[in-house]
Amino acid sequence: MDQWTGFSTSTDTYDGVHPNAAGDQKMSDKWYPALVSALSSTSTPTATVTPTITPTVTPPPGGCTATYRNTGQWQGGFQGEVTVRNTGTAPRSSWTVRWTFAGGQQITQIWGGTLSAGGSAVTVQNASWNGLLTPGASTTFGFLASWNGTNPAPTPTCS
Repeated sequence: MDQWTGFSTSTDTYDGVHPNAAGDQKMSDKWYPALVSALSSTSTPTATVTPTITPTVTPPPGGCTATYRNTGQWQGGFQGEVTVRNTGTAPRSSWTVRWTFAGGQQITQIWGGTLSAGGSAVTVQNASWNGLLTPGASTTFGFLASWNGTNPAPTPTCS
């Protein structure tokens, strides 16, 4: 899909790279017709397909790590990234990362996870598309946040 025609990095992104609401709308307007067309095309199957049923896997205790890194900082704001890795021997069907901000930081935007925050306590759970992690696999979520005074790195835990 041609995403550049009609797209302006000065008006359709919040930082010159990541789309804002207007940019998201322009991108979805371009993808929607192509996806509808692809999903509505019909074909005759040539073989019988037997569905595979995959049981829900309950993650074992432990076996999950979360690693934080600050990917950019400016006066009053920063961008963080957390990598979640399955260090266990069985697949995980979901993950939850928690930490406490020590310098009054507050998340203003997140991608790749679902945020729950109260005061300095932060909880991020997987999105619908990145919860399943096979042994050794990892996924990453990121966020934008504000800060005042100091910006100490949090120490995330994973469960």
